[in-house]
Amino acid sequence: MNEKGNLVDGKDSIILEGKSLCKGFPGVWEHLILDHIDIDVKAGEIHTLLGENGAGKTVIANCLSGFYILSEGQIYVKGKPVTLKSPRDGIRHGIGMVHQELALVKPFTVAQNIALGIPSSDLAFPLPEVEERVRKLSEKYGLYIDPRARIEDLSAGEQQRAEIIKVLYHDPEILILDEPTSLISTDAEHLFGVLNSMAEMGYGILFITHKIEEALEVGDRVTVLRLGKTMGTRETARTDKTELVKLMFGEHTPVHLERQPVKSERLALEVKNLEALSANKEPALQGVSFTIREGEILGFAGVSGNGQSELAQVITGLRRATKGQVIIQGEDHTNHKPGQIIKAGVAHIPEKRREMGVVEPMTVAENVFLKDIRLPPFSKGSFLNVSQITAHAQEIVSRFGALVSDLWKSQTRILSGGNIQRLILGRETWRTPKCVVAVYPTHGLDAKAIDRTLELFMRLREAGSAILLISEDLDEIMALSDRIAVMSQGKIVGMFDGSAAKREEIGLMIATGAPET
Repeated sequence: MNEKGNLVDGKDSIILEGKSLCKGFPGVWEHLILDHIDIDVKAGEIHTLLGENGAGKTVIANCLSGFYILSEGQIYVKGKPVTLKSPRDGIRHGIGMVHQELALVKPFTVAQNIALGIPSSDLAFPLPEVEERVRKLSEKYGLYIDPRARIEDLSAGEQQRAEIIKVLYHDPEILILDEPTSLISTDAEHLFGVLNSMAEMGYGILFITHKIEEALEVGDRVTVLRLGKTMGTRETARTDKTELVKLMFGEHTPVHLERQPVKSERLALEVKNLEALSANKEPALQGVSFTIREGEILGFAGVSGNGQSELAQVITGLRRATKGQVIIQGEDHTNHKPGQIIKAGVAHIPEKRREMGVVEPMTVAENVFLKDIRLPPFSKGSFLNVSQITAHAQEIVSRFGALVSDLWKSQTRILSGGNIQRLILGRETWRTPKCVVAVYPTHGLDAKAIDRTLELFMRLREAGSAILLISEDLDEIMALSDRIAVMSQGKIVGMFDGSAAKREEIGLMIATGAPET
């Protein structure tokens, strides 16, 4: 740094570089999450990394900052090879990362949170010194924050400022920000100004986003990532959103599975002017309205965090609506309890399969008949029909190809995520439900199981089930859906006929939140 504390030397030189980066997770994934990635960041620039959710952006960030250990490849800092085995290694080499999920202890103050990361042998944290340095950093970078304020009393934007200050406290020369605007809206422009000022000082900044307009606005260069591979790097001044959409989503036309026209005009699910709050008490759904007929699949496309999860939760009784109606089979079920929603004929394949889809300490057999415990043929009065339960569980396991050693002895927690997903799919669909709310139903499944799941959904459709499908896999959405809705910032911003939908048009709407003008 110079005498003013600015990083001006070596500006425009490569300060961070990854060559042929590979990352896999043995036993969980059957393919590389990162497949021989090359990327670099120059001093004095903002390099944006653009891609859909699941493209591998966060994995790259975690590898470059020491949170993950590479499977293959080499990281260089200022041209010298380094080995990063922990975040502390990253900090030691001048790399700081601001995570999408903020790592702050909410009852603590800003200064206390920062002090937790300072090595101390006697647990005597120098809070006055920390508070003074936070004030100086806040003033220097325009990230104004009260060091004595408790995190729980701060807005989302202020909490993010605290997280950035926490990283800057360790004097990094390279700053990695993972989806930094996902928690804020009104503060985004201020954040962009701060980052541009930091780049002028000589910092190298890697800015991760799924929003094309953000990538073009804040970045000097943009690298597009798709399915763990780089699709190309462009100077933002020499590209446009049309080119970036093609790089993000590809130009091929996904297969739209053959089907008969929707046979019924009867509405199985009707949502009217629905509104709800997120866990942070921010608006998550804003005037959402749609219908699904019996025997119809309505797919919701979009990057996660735009209200899809909250929509599924409101319909299934897991989150309260603040306004609007949820009508199932002609009856108002707004804000009814989950048990009442189940009785109304709604099956739910949840987003968080371990937390919401199963009870992990229970056995496989117990989880399979969990929702049917009071119904024949599994019980009569207070007595369970163990032989019927066993036969049913075995049928589900066999039909869906779940790998289970013992139905009554194997706790569900020991199963892989893919096998848990197979059990949930079997449990939720064997009765041909009137309505299915399916959130990322093929997550964690191999190619063969994915094909079987798509076939299952088409059979349910033919049998008259109404299906609300939420997925970030655009191929899956376009293959299954009779109609496609695009969600952005809690609103439906577009509706398409599934058979005539164009990938590029939908991709552009997902990436920008609005149709091309």
